[in-house]
Amino acid sequence: MKKPLLIICLLSILFPCLANATEVDYKKFGRIASVVVKEDYPGQAVKDYHYLGRKQLTSEKVFDTFEFTVQENNRDKRVLIIVVHDLANEKTLNITVHE
Repeated sequence: MKKPLLIICLLSILFPCLANATEVDYKKFGRIASVVVKEDYPGQAVKDYHYLGRKQLTSEKVFDTFEFTVQENNRDKRVLIIVVHDLANEKTLNITVHE
């Protein structure tokens, strides 16, 4: 089992309401990151995907980092998608793509 999934499972056992919110955020912002990768690499195969975690920027702003492996010109390319969002209103503030 991968670390992020293990952490989510443990949280869901210990703190059900907290873990569910984290899982919902993970899914929501993971979908956003997936759309960004598909837009930036049209027609390229996405071979792998990992949630790397969440970091706090301020009391209300956090960022989630997602790692994708995209096959471009027969080579694997590592792409990081960073989604900054506001916990208070659940709005996405910024999306950054790093190769």
